[in-house]
Amino acid sequence: MLFSNIIDQETVKKQLIYSVERNRIPHAQLFVAPKGTGALPLAIAYAQYILCNNSDGENNTGDQVCNTKINNLSHPDLHFAFPVATTDKVKRHPVSDFFLEEWRQFINDNPYGDLLSWYAHLGIENKQGQIGVDEAEAIVKKLILKSYEGGYKVMIIWMAEKLNTAAANKLLKLIEEPPNKTILLLVTESEEQIISTILSRCQIVKLNPLSENHIKEALIAREHITENEAVKIAHQADGNWNKARNILHNSTSDEQFEQWFITWVRTAFKAKGNAAVIQELIAWSDAIASNGREVQKSFLNYCLQFFRQALLKNYTADSLVFLEPYTTSFDLDKFAPFVHSGNIMEITKELNDAIYHIERNGNAKIILLDLSIKLTRLLHQKEAV
Repeated sequence: MLFSNIIDQETVKKQLIYSVERNRIPHAQLFVAPKGTGALPLAIAYAQYILCNNSDGENNTGDQVCNTKINNLSHPDLHFAFPVATTDKVKRHPVSDFFLEEWRQFINDNPYGDLLSWYAHLGIENKQGQIGVDEAEAIVKKLILKSYEGGYKVMIIWMAEKLNTAAANKLLKLIEEPPNKTILLLVTESEEQIISTILSRCQIVKLNPLSENHIKEALIAREHITENEAVKIAHQADGNWNKARNILHNSTSDEQFEQWFITWVRTAFKAKGNAAVIQELIAWSDAIASNGREVQKSFLNYCLQFFRQALLKNYTADSLVFLEPYTTSFDLDKFAPFVHSGNIMEITKELNDAIYHIERNGNAKIILLDLSIKLTRLLHQKEAV
C-alpha cells in the first residue's frame, strides 16, 4: 500500500513516517477518522513502512519481498481483526481468521469501504457484527508469540468501536503492556464509542474529511471523468471518497434512503389530526424494521444529515448545502422551512435516541413508530420569533 495512493492526509502521513524514522513508534494508536477518509489503507501503509524497512517516505524502497507480501495482505507479521458474525460457512464462534479470503478481496476492491459494505460483502446485512471475546483471545495468542521474521508484529483492529465489553476488557493489559516490538493500530469512525480505559491507553491519530478539491482530483485521475462531473460528485460526497465512488457508479444506498425519507416525512406531515394516516406510518415502520440493524442505523444517520442540510438551506447557507435529491418531485427549497431552530434540536435528539436503542437490540418496529409519531408533531412546530 503506497502512501501516495492514499488521498490527502499529508500531515498525518508525515507524522507517522517521522515516528518510524526517529524510532519513536507508539505501541498503541487509535486512528479516528470520518467515513471514507482512508484510515484503513493509511494504517496498512504505516504497518508496511515499519515491517519492510522502507524509507524516504514511501513503501517501495525497502525489502521488496516484504512489500509484495503486504500488498497481497499475506505478511505473517501483519494481523487483522474486524467485525464478523455467523454465516452459512461459519456457524459458531466467528473470528476474523475465518474470513481472511473475503477480507483481502474487500480491501482489494475498495480499501475505503465502510462497515455496511463489509457486511454486504459477507452477506450478513441483517446482522450486527462485533469483535467478541473469541476474537480477543485470538489476538492475545497471536501477539504473545515471537514474530515470524524477527522484527515487529502489527495488529490492525478495524472498527474498534465494535469491540464488545468482554473483548475490550480482555485486551486492556495487552494494549497497556504489549510484548516487545508489538504495535496495535485501532481504527474507528466513532471515538465516543471506544471505552475510556482503551482510549486512555492509545495515542490518538485524527484524520480529517477530504476536501472537495482532493476528491475532485482523485476522481479525475482514478475514474477518468470530466472535471465538471467530478466537481458535482465531490460536492455531494461530503468529504467521503467511498461515497463519491458510489455516486459515480450508482451503487450508493443513498437513493433508497432518500425514497424512504421522503415517504416518511410526507406521511408524518399529513398524519397530524388524521388518525387514518397512522396506519401508513405503521406500515412504513414495519418496512424499515424488516432490514438489518446496521441498515436501520445507516438510514437514521442519513436522516440526520438530510435534516441538517435542510436547516442550512432554510438559513441560506447554500455554500454548505451539498445534498441534491434524486427525486424530482421533492423540492428541498419547499421542505427546508419546516426545519428550523424551533425543532432541529428535538429532531436530532429523537433520531440519536432511536439509533441508540436500535444499537442495543430494542424492538425496531416500536422504536421507528414512536419516532414517526413524534416527527408528526415536530414538523408542525413553529419557530420562535
